[in-house]
Amino acid sequence: MAGALGSGRRAEIVDLLAQGERPVEQVAEQIGQSVANTSHHLRTLARAGLVRTRRDGTRIYYALAGERVQELWAAVRAVAEQHSAGLDRLARAYLGDRSELEAVDRATLVERMRRGEVLVLDVRPAAEYAAGHIAGARSVPLTELRRRLRTLPDDTEIVAYCRGPYCVYADEAVRELREHGLRAARLEDGFPEWKRHGLPVAVGAA
Repeated sequence: MAGALGSGRRAEIVDLLAQGERPVEQVAEQIGQSVANTSHHLRTLARAGLVRTRRDGTRIYYALAGERVQELWAAVRAVAEQHSAGLDRLARAYLGDRSELEAVDRATLVERMRRGEVLVLDVRPAAEYAAGHIAGARSVPLTELRRRLRTLPDDTEIVAYCRGPYCVYADEAVRELREHGLRAARLEDGFPEWKRHGLPVAVGAA
């Protein structure tokens, strides 16, 4: 299992499948690799017991083998965050300056949603929203955000989330929303962490 995770591409695939199952073509598109290379990585993960498959007609869907795989990946990432200064530098270089972006923790968001104080936006691709999302969240993929700005309320704070703490979609969404005069913040991490902590989730298209 450690060997299977010892590849940047396969770690990226695990991170992607934490959002929900995918056919190989979608995985390849998301990680910017050929279908042949992606299939090789998926087979390696499957042999290690980290990924399972499901056939639907002629298509084969891949998913993480279970919740424990997400926990394993989260633990590996957490150890790296705590003990690798290099990872911290890489994260800053990739994500840019986040100091101006307010981050909302999960407990605070749950309470504010309960009181009806926020609109939660899922800015991941629509297929990821359909596979699983925060219950009550609205699907507005980042690529559609500018076109749909007029449909968003200007009297309610917006909290955007995406795939996890290293996903830039939510950061870019918050910056775009603020540029247009809306109050916005990002969730401190993302949907996999929300789901792993047993918070309310839903499945299905917008």
